[in-house]
Amino acid sequence: MPHVMTPGVARPASGTDGRLGFGVPGYAHPLLAPLEWAELARPGMSLHWAVLNVAQGPGARPDPYCREAVDRLRAAGRRVLGSLELRRGCRPFGELVSDAHRFLDWYGVDGFYLARCPCEPAYLRETRRTATTLRALCGGGLLVFGHGRHPYPGYAECADQLVTFAGGWPDYRWSQAAEWTAELPPERFCHLVHGVSRTHLDEALRIARWQGAGTVWFTDRTAVGGANPWEGLPGYWDEIVSRLGPGVSE
Repeated sequence: MPHVMTPGVARPASGTDGRLGFGVPGYAHPLLAPLEWAELARPGMSLHWAVLNVAQGPGARPDPYCREAVDRLRAAGRRVLGSLELRRGCRPFGELVSDAHRFLDWYGVDGFYLARCPCEPAYLRETRRTATTLRALCGGGLLVFGHGRHPYPGYAECADQLVTFAGGWPDYRWSQAAEWTAELPPERFCHLVHGVSRTHLDEALRIARWQGAGTVWFTDRTAVGGANPWEGLPGYWDEIVSRLGPGVSE
């Protein structure tokens, strides 16, 4: 079943291949997923960033296993982002700043992933305030907004990258890029897709490139029964690593 393209919205694949790489939305704890964390330091892997989510944030106290995993990745030149839960704009500003300080003090993260970031214009001003504060705290580190869908265009002015799709393969297969995204380069967008079988991997990569996403995470794991599809490696891990090839990790 082919992917439907909308004239004037999708970008051609030309020029995006060299920028396409992985964004890892968050593995299980390093004690439960040691292979997954070790694989992120694989030489030549096209890893743009990986998210550390200790316990819906930095946790209540420093975790030595998480610190060890982060140190190993940073020694390999990989960027690790602390996960901050925005609750679609309902998280108090003070709580966010407190969690950000813990991530920086305990794990030395390179920036932040703003999970469940709001999409509506009404929350833009407060989100901009949050982003400005976080940049000041981490010395201009990377900020990724985890919208999960296309937000109001003004959010692109606050973040380094927007997650404009996060969901299952059936929805992704028929998704369309918002028209305003065509004005921005691929490195500004990320797609996170679960339930992508090996037979559909090529199609998924074509969709990402066509829609102008520079960062992706595809997995054959699913959310059936409430499972977290992001907690482990896809079954075709070695294959997709070789498909994407070496990329920018600094």
